[in-house]
Amino acid sequence: MDLKLLTPEQVSQLGALVSSSSKIVILGHSRPDGDAIGSTLAWSEYLSVHYGKRSQIIVPNAYPDFLHWLPGTQCVMRYDKRPDEVERLMKEADLVFCLDFNAVERLEGMAHTLETAKAKRVLIDHHLNPTVEAHMKVSFPDLSSTSEIVFRLVWQMGDFERMTKKFAVPLYCGMMTDTGGFTYNSSSPEIFYAVCQLLTKRFDKDKIYRNVYNNYSSWAIRLRGHLMSQKLNVFDDLHACYYTLTRQEMRDYHYVRGDGEGLVNEPLRIKGMKMSISLREDDRIDNKVWVSLRSVDDFSVEEVAKRFFNGGGHLNASGGQLDCSLDEAVKITREAIKYYAEELKK
Repeated sequence: MDLKLLTPEQVSQLGALVSSSSKIVILGHSRPDGDAIGSTLAWSEYLSVHYGKRSQIIVPNAYPDFLHWLPGTQCVMRYDKRPDEVERLMKEADLVFCLDFNAVERLEGMAHTLETAKAKRVLIDHHLNPTVEAHMKVSFPDLSSTSEIVFRLVWQMGDFERMTKKFAVPLYCGMMTDTGGFTYNSSSPEIFYAVCQLLTKRFDKDKIYRNVYNNYSSWAIRLRGHLMSQKLNVFDDLHACYYTLTRQEMRDYHYVRGDGEGLVNEPLRIKGMKMSISLREDDRIDNKVWVSLRSVDDFSVEEVAKRFFNGGGHLNASGGQLDCSLDEAVKITREAIKYYAEELKK
C-alpha cells in the first residue's frame, strides 16, 4: 500500500529544514483536541529519535483532562500560563512547526507570537483552505487527521521501525478522536493500515478508548444526561437538532474542560438524523458562543459552519463561534436549519 505524501524533493527539503535548526517549536491550536495533542507529541518524539533534536510543544490554552495521561504531556507548555516564556521561545526559534491548524486565527490570543516570529515555518495539517504562511506546507484535507499525516510522513521516511509506544500511542489517540472512534471521515483503507502498523508497537488500544471516552466524573455524566433530556431541540421533519449549554449549567454541574466532548455526536443516533449542533457559552467571556456541528453521509456541516458560524472544518465535523448572546445564537441556529431545510429533508 502506497502511503507516500511527499515527493523526494520535499522529503529532502523537510530533512534539511530540521537538520539546520537548533531551536524548534511545535505549535498546536487553541483549545487543543486529541489530534492536536497527539500529533504534536508524536512529531516531537520523532524529531528526538531521528534527528536528536529537542523541541518545545506550545499550545495557547487548556486541553481536556482525558488527554493528560498521554506520554509527554508534562512537557507541553501553555501560553495562557507562561506567556513571557512562550514569547521568548518564539523569538529565539529558528523553526516552527504548525500542526493541526490552517489559519493563525486558530491560535487566538497567541496569534501575534507566530505572526511576529522570524523562524521558518512548516505547516502539517488536514483542514481545508490553509492560509498559514509557511516555507513548506504539508496539507492534505482528504486525510482523517493530522496524526495520520504524521504517521505517513514518518513511514515514508523509513523511520517507523525505530519508533516506540511513546510515538504510537499519541498518534492512535489522535486518529481515534478525530474520527469519533473511527465512525466518520475514516473509510479509506490507508487509515486502518496505519492503525495496524501502530499496533505492532504493542499498546492497549482498548485502554486508550477507555481513557478518553470512559473517563468522566459523575457530575459530567449528570450534565450529559441533563442536556440530552432537557435541552435537546429536535426538528423531526428536518432531521436536525441542537442543544445549548449555559454558563450557569456549567457551574451547577462542576464543568471542566472536556465534559461535553463528543456529546454533539450523540443525537446522530436518532433514526434519520442528519445534523446535530452544540451551542456552548464561554465560561469567562461574555457574548461568546462556541459551536460544534456534526452530520452524516453527504450533508456538509463545513458549509453550514462557514455560512452561519464563522467557522469551518470538514464535511461531517466542523466548528465555529459567534460573538453574541446564547439567545441570539439559538436564533441563528434555527435560521441555519431553516436555510438548509430542503437539503435536510431529502
